[in-house]
Amino acid sequence: MSTISVRLPDSIHKMAKEVASEDHISLNQFIASAVAEKLSALTTETYLAGRAARGSVEKFHAALDKVPAVEPDEFDRI
Repeated sequence: MSTISVRLPDSIHKMAKEVASEDHISLNQFIASAVAEKLSALTTETYLAGRAARGSVEKFHAALDKVPAVEPDEFDRI
């Protein structure tokens, strides 16, 4: 486990403490969770961009061609 010092504006610090308290967790746990959530979002974006770069329009259309042209069941209709 690492220790870091973070400077936050007073207003953000106050809000973070309030939210952590409402969730019955420590401010440290709240900040660790927030950083993990942001990292997840950023790495997902990078992962999806990489997948998109390797994508093929031809393969996409070939997959769509395998889908039968039938009306959806009633519960699947918009």
